[in-house]
Amino acid sequence: MDASLFVNTEGRQTNTRPADSPLGLHGNRPKDTLPAPFCGKMARVRLTMATISDAPSKSRRSFLSLSAAASAALAMRIVTEPMLAHARDHHPPKDAVMIDANENPLGPCTSAREAIVTITPQGGRYLDGLTEDLVDSIAQMEGVKPDYITIQAGSTELLHHTVCAFTSPQRSYVTADPGFESGMFAANAMGARVVKAPLTKSYAHDVKAMLAAGTDAGLFYVCLPNNPTGTLTSHSDIEYLVENKPKGSIVMVDEAYIHFSDATSAVDLVKADKDVIVLRTFSKLYGMAGLRCGFAMGRPDLLEKMYAYGGGNFMPITAMVAASASLKHTKLVDERKKINADNREAVFHWLDSNGYSYVRSQSNCFMLDTKRPAKQVIDAMAAQKVYIGRIWPVMPTYARITVGTRPEMEQFQAAFKKVMTGAVTASMGETTLTKRRLELLT
Repeated sequence: MDASLFVNTEGRQTNTRPADSPLGLHGNRPKDTLPAPFCGKMARVRLTMATISDAPSKSRRSFLSLSAAASAALAMRIVTEPMLAHARDHHPPKDAVMIDANENPLGPCTSAREAIVTITPQGGRYLDGLTEDLVDSIAQMEGVKPDYITIQAGSTELLHHTVCAFTSPQRSYVTADPGFESGMFAANAMGARVVKAPLTKSYAHDVKAMLAAGTDAGLFYVCLPNNPTGTLTSHSDIEYLVENKPKGSIVMVDEAYIHFSDATSAVDLVKADKDVIVLRTFSKLYGMAGLRCGFAMGRPDLLEKMYAYGGGNFMPITAMVAASASLKHTKLVDERKKINADNREAVFHWLDSNGYSYVRSQSNCFMLDTKRPAKQVIDAMAAQKVYIGRIWPVMPTYARITVGTRPEMEQFQAAFKKVMTGAVTASMGETTLTKRRLELLT
């Protein structure tokens, strides 16, 4: 089909294509929408498909101008977990213990790996039907309609695009402190006020404080379990937030880590057509962080606003078949939840036995009290090839620890004890990290 893009002034980016168009439907994206490739302080434009002979030269010039603007906007990155895990060495030693970015060391399950091998010879095809198949599987499992689901390359993209869609200089972004930082970067890019409400004494989201501080909110962000603390917020508190939020705002519940916990999902609020978007990912329990697959669930009208800021590209076929295979493994969630819990509880028992403090978690991470500026401990641990997570300003003497395998956590314990007893000091690790510390954020 000969077609080119031209720009008009209706303020949303769309495409119109004939029924026999080879352009497939990505996830459940509405057939008349083509998501914008960027998020930033720029006007959205409508892009309509037309034949080359019909497109005026002025439209071509307008599109070229848009392309240049989009290229400039791409300098504002989507800020992801590995970027925020700034202590990470790009090329760590092969025997390093990497417990700094909330990854799953188990990787994809066996059936997912086999599906990847099987599909790889077809890597020259887009095969967008695989995305539709995954959408249908998720819809059936979660009890929602397929058009309530959209899939992108990881849930951080969905978080970023949704924040761009619902915040502005007039509508603030409200989150917990400490909390996952990615959405704050997107809100800053939109010129929105960022409101950080401290967690409660039990490390739950203080929804009443969030409401009081965010009377102008466009989006309330709740991470369940919370990243970095791994703690839970009750379903009743989330319901209270939804029912008492300002008109026109939404509540986003990020359930990236929910499979590790006993938390009650907020998907019932999506089914009830509330102003709620739920995020999920295959990066954590399913071990697919490097394959990139996440999805959002929400009313179609809410998801459509997100599309104006990104998404809708073809998904990697390896990720699609791996995700589908993982969902078919009916015992996988329970098996991996138990492995993580057993390893986590073993570490907690060791910490308790040695008199060390931490925040008890229901996730694959927890906050560890270092009893000193946490950067010193991070550097000293790196000197022993044990890479632990970052610091949140509100908790300067705590570092986030990812739960790894049992042998990895035993190495962590040995290294941490050396640091806490003074056998290894921060200066030994500084050379290793200082050259790389800000590479991912510059």
